[in-house]
Amino acid sequence: SGPGGALYVGTLTGFPFTPGTAKVYKIVPGHAPTVYAGGVTNIIDVQFDRWGNLYVLEISKAGLLTGSSVGALIKLTPNGYRTEITAGRLHTPAGLGRGHLPLSVVPLVAPDRPAAAKLSPY
Repeated sequence: SGPGGALYVGTLTGFPFTPGTAKVYKIVPGHAPTVYAGGVTNIIDVQFDRWGNLYVLEISKAGLLTGSSVGALIKLTPNGYRTEITAGRLHTPAGLGRGHLPLSVVPLVAPDRPAAAKLSPY
């Protein structure tokens, strides 16, 4: 859950996995889902920090059909600023750790890379 107790859900999207077409939906019980954020690619996890920043984890920054293993962690601030925190440093990420920051990003398959990367928004 995120701000206001709403549930936030990211889309992986389907074939052809076009970059920039994934969305994060805000779901409030008793209301229709609304788009909270868009313009991201192949979302596999989302998490808010205590300041209301949304972190969106992309399994493939370029799209799943490109063959690229480079993912991305995007920080979206409440006022709409967007920053890629990991620029080229995440390979096949699988999920975000839960709890307080720093976030842990766990790779899906990367035997030649560290098991987790600690990231801090500071």
